[in-house]
Amino acid sequence: MRTIGEPPSSPAGGRVYLDHAATSPLRPAALAAVASTGPIANPAAVHSAGRAARAMLDDAREQIAGLLGVRPLEIVFTSGGTEADSLALLGASGSGAVGISAVEHAAVAGVTAPGLLADRVRLLPVDADGVVDPSAIGALSRPSLVSVMTVNNETGVVQPVAGCAEAAHRAGALFHTDAVQALGHEPVDLAGWDVDLASFSAHKIGGPVGIGALWVRRGVTVPAITAGGGQEAGIRSGTQMVALARGFAAALVEALGELDRRIEVWTGLRNRLMAAVAAIGGVHADGGPAVSPAICHLSVDGARGEDLQLLLDARGIDCSTGSACHAGVAAPSQVMLAMGRTPAQASSCLRFSFGPETTAAQIDRLTAVLPEVVAQARAVR
Repeated sequence: MRTIGEPPSSPAGGRVYLDHAATSPLRPAALAAVASTGPIANPAAVHSAGRAARAMLDDAREQIAGLLGVRPLEIVFTSGGTEADSLALLGASGSGAVGISAVEHAAVAGVTAPGLLADRVRLLPVDADGVVDPSAIGALSRPSLVSVMTVNNETGVVQPVAGCAEAAHRAGALFHTDAVQALGHEPVDLAGWDVDLASFSAHKIGGPVGIGALWVRRGVTVPAITAGGGQEAGIRSGTQMVALARGFAAALVEALGELDRRIEVWTGLRNRLMAAVAAIGGVHADGGPAVSPAICHLSVDGARGEDLQLLLDARGIDCSTGSACHAGVAAPSQVMLAMGRTPAQASSCLRFSFGPETTAAQIDRLTAVLPEVVAQARAVR
């Protein structure tokens, strides 16, 4: 029995981490930015130490805004993507109908809970690939807000965000996109998409856990949903996390600086994995015509996702059955059900997601054991 704090044993060659869509390991540059912040005062304080902390916070905000091509005052720091989504959905929803796609992350889909926006939410259907048809937005009755994610966190499908934003505006609604899985993995063009609000998270790109951002286009009003000092543009309250903001900025500098090269590498890795998967009977790649190069989602006929995941874990390969927010819950994927899959099919999924350190050798280790793992998982049934 291992003692508390002792890491689990690793197979020969070390572990292969293919779950970057859940969280990506902290980049050295982000860690250095956090560590070099040193002891700081509250950035809302007016004394010298407080002003110094405020200056560091403003520098990080300006850096992030510049990289996203927006104004610094449009960046609202949050505790992560989930809070950013909540601020947008609950704060900017107005009084009309709220349209969300049927394949949204739980941070958005959760607003259907009783006591939140349950009576006002309208689900936008998706096709068999999980893609939203923007014309469905026009069928909404007097919508005030529409939210469609940029990249699906399970399948990696890239949604037609610009078309959805245009349809929402024609219907008189604001448009929000959860761009958490897009940032650092796909080009993000807030101005070109003509969206009004967008959510981001640092730890998906190798920044620290515990910080994200909601971008609010100038002129859009987002009332606060909690009480407090309104430190972040009157929208989000609480003492600001200066060190984490600096880590977010440092991670984003690296992620966007290497984006073109990473897309090329990830595309090659995904194609390598797909070529090997094609030789395994009854294993299918999910996704539409546009899919993130950093996510590969598989459905395995006759097997359960949790069995596949545990068998791979025993062989030193970390992956997911879908969204990490549902880890440990043996239930069919709501995303796959919305795409028309049966409960059995929606429970047969694996997600592999890539990061800056993912290599061809790691993909080869996966593909070397995958046929045996699939056979063993099917035997369990």
